[in-house]
Amino acid sequence: MSATKTVTQSDTAIGKLTLAYDDAIHQKYKYHEYLPVYDEETHFDPIQPFEFTDRGLAADKAKPALLSSTNPDLKVSKLTPVIGTEIRGLQLSQLNDTQKNELALLIAERGVVIFRGQDFKDIGPEKQKEFARYFGPLHVHPVGAHVKDHLEYHNIYLGPDNEYRARQRRERLTTTGYHSDVSYEHQPPGITILTLLSVPPTGGDTAWASQTAAYARLSQPIKTLLEGLRAEHSGFNQAENARRDGKYVRREPVKSEHPIVRVHPATGEKALFVNKGFTKRIIGLQHEESDALLQLLFNHIALGQDFQVRVKWEEGTVALWDNRVTAHTAISDFDIHNPQEGLRHGVRLTTQADKPSGINGLESVW
Repeated sequence: MSATKTVTQSDTAIGKLTLAYDDAIHQKYKYHEYLPVYDEETHFDPIQPFEFTDRGLAADKAKPALLSSTNPDLKVSKLTPVIGTEIRGLQLSQLNDTQKNELALLIAERGVVIFRGQDFKDIGPEKQKEFARYFGPLHVHPVGAHVKDHLEYHNIYLGPDNEYRARQRRERLTTTGYHSDVSYEHQPPGITILTLLSVPPTGGDTAWASQTAAYARLSQPIKTLLEGLRAEHSGFNQAENARRDGKYVRREPVKSEHPIVRVHPATGEKALFVNKGFTKRIIGLQHEESDALLQLLFNHIALGQDFQVRVKWEEGTVALWDNRVTAHTAISDFDIHNPQEGLRHGVRLTTQADKPSGINGLESVW
């Protein structure tokens, strides 16, 4: 076993690399520099607590800078009444700080905002990371593939030369799995930015569910019960599965006990904060009680099509969502071995946010 070096969270020095793709078939690929790799040497210390102020708190609720009535090219439309907004005619790469503040608030309110016709994937990694850092510290995924020289990118790749993401779900009837990114962290993610660099002509959509609407639909007795409870979110299964599959774990896993109902710092809205990917048990309940209640919530989130949105990717699309008020899933319904259907490749920048706070002062513990 090779020696590892320990670095701080902000140091993204690259050690030993393993390619997670077949270089021979990607020589002419425009986004070759973004293809997935694994650093098998760099090890990170645990993430330390940090002060966080949500950018949405500084925003004008009317959003006059972002949604300017004087921009003739701007087209803003709700994708559904409950969740999702689509914006055309505005470049993320050109937003000023006032517009970014208003964007943070819009994402919190609508759950996910889809920008079309963007130049974002062509402005380079450093400018992309600079944009993302405005909303919070960048998270480094503890086990996922990344981009060479840029550990902050979580690489989303599914093609004939790397079926790892598909293989994980082969024993299931569906490829969907609603989750909130790395919710086990002590200060879980706020805004995530996903850019797809290569998209199939059909299929490979992403769906989001509103955890705010999911909470609102519950009966008052269930709401009252949940508001006083915490649930354990664990990264241990993810780390164990990665090691089992021969993947490197660059930061040791953690567990957190987060309020099941959390309050968004910028909007004050209540949202469910559980997901099937990482939420393991409800603290203080018997196993049967915990399992039954969590399964009710997981089914509620996954089956609530009237508070979900499914988005088709196209050239130049960038999706930004708030992990504190949504759950999401990729839909891997295309044939990666059919050249006419192509591959699905993207990169994700995820920002860390506040320590979850619930009702009546209930906070996360670990």
